[in-house]
Amino acid sequence: MLRTLQNLSKWLAAHASLFIIAIAVVTFFAPDLFTWVRGTVQTVILGIIMLTMGLTLTTDDFRILAQRPWDIMVGACAQFLIMPGVAWLLVRVFHLEPALALGILLVGCCPGGVSSNIMSYLCHGDVAFSVGMTCVSTLLAPVMTPLLMEVTAGEIIKINALGMFFNILIVTVIPVGIGCFLNYVFSRRASFPTVQSLMPGVSVTCLACIVGGVISTVHDDLVSRGLILFLWTFAVVFCHNSLGYLMGWLAGRMAHFNTAKKRTISIEVGMQNAGLATVLAGTFFAAQPLAVLPCAISCAWHSISGTIIASLFLRFGSKSKE
Repeated sequence: MLRTLQNLSKWLAAHASLFIIAIAVVTFFAPDLFTWVRGTVQTVILGIIMLTMGLTLTTDDFRILAQRPWDIMVGACAQFLIMPGVAWLLVRVFHLEPALALGILLVGCCPGGVSSNIMSYLCHGDVAFSVGMTCVSTLLAPVMTPLLMEVTAGEIIKINALGMFFNILIVTVIPVGIGCFLNYVFSRRASFPTVQSLMPGVSVTCLACIVGGVISTVHDDLVSRGLILFLWTFAVVFCHNSLGYLMGWLAGRMAHFNTAKKRTISIEVGMQNAGLATVLAGTFFAAQPLAVLPCAISCAWHSISGTIIASLFLRFGSKSKE
């Protein structure tokens, strides 16, 4: 039974985007399946995702923050300047309605995605740098995400910055901290690697549930407004994500990073924690239900595009020996 669960976890990690898309399609035709993913339940699910991230982190991962301050500083600045700035620009270029604008701005202001480390590994990037960037952006998120939303979206809606601070703290930093503590205490036990091997499957399943909950929430709007709404929103998400990859790579080039680090910063900047954005949109912008749509599309698309960009890096460039 345990071996079956491990194989299932491995399969889900390898086919995360397909699984999430399948759940979204099924939910569109049967929206009642995920009506239970609302409010507190949605928050708890995201907390579980962040807990799984913490369970894979060790004290060595946090030493990177002290050992490579220049790399981490460049990465953090790129993360919290490029994606919010690109989102703000796209909102104006595409003339997005307020709800959709809030969604894409929220995705842009969130920290890096938890699956970016896997993508960096797949493309022979600097995995240690990737983990360090994910850690620091997650730790900074309780302050930076509300602050950036106030700057970029304050003219659209009143931002509850303090409430957002505590919400992000509860659903990201605290679960990651608990996971790290459990890893530190139990890492020497023979059974712990088995628990860790199940975490990717748990994380993907939880993310699929969040996406399913979003689709059930916006189902009626999608039906009434048709394919145009989806395609228009996807176009914005696609541009936001793609420009993130490009500008992240350019930031690495400007900082004179080697090839492996340029690949990593590109992926870290382009892939956002859209699951967190989804929960925040549902919690703080409930009066604008369509705000969760760009977040849900980002959840699925970032997984797909991350795999694509990793493959392109491998195909069109060799790993730097620097």
